[in-house]
Amino acid sequence: MPRTPQQRLGRLGEDRALAHLEAQGLTLLERNFLCKSGEIDLVMQDGPMLVFVEVRRRANARYGGAVYSVTPAKQQRLFRTAQYYLLRHKIPPPCRFDLVAIDDEKLSWIQNALEM
Repeated sequence: MPRTPQQRLGRLGEDRALAHLEAQGLTLLERNFLCKSGEIDLVMQDGPMLVFVEVRRRANARYGGAVYSVTPAKQQRLFRTAQYYLLRHKIPPPCRFDLVAIDDEKLSWIQNALEM
C-alpha cells in the first residue's frame, strides 16, 4: 500500500496505464514484480508476447518529461529484473519492453521502447 503522496500518485499512474493496456487487449500477469535487481511495474501478455511495462508519470515536461526520465541506469535495472523474471520459464517467450508515459494528463503508450 502506498505510504507517501508521491507513491499514491505513482499507483494512480499505474492504475491508469493498466486500464489503458487492458482496453487494448493485453492481459495482466503480474504487478510490481520485485527482486533484488529492481522492479517492473507491469508484466503483461500480448498474444504470444510477454511485455514488461515501465510506467512513468511527470507533472510537467520541464526536464524532458516522462519518456526522458528512463535513464540508462534505469534501463539496465529493468533488463536485469526482466532476466530474473524469465528464469521462471524453461523456454523464454518472445518479449518486449514498453513504456507508458504520463505527462500531466496525457498518456502515451510506446511499444518496444527499450531494446536489450
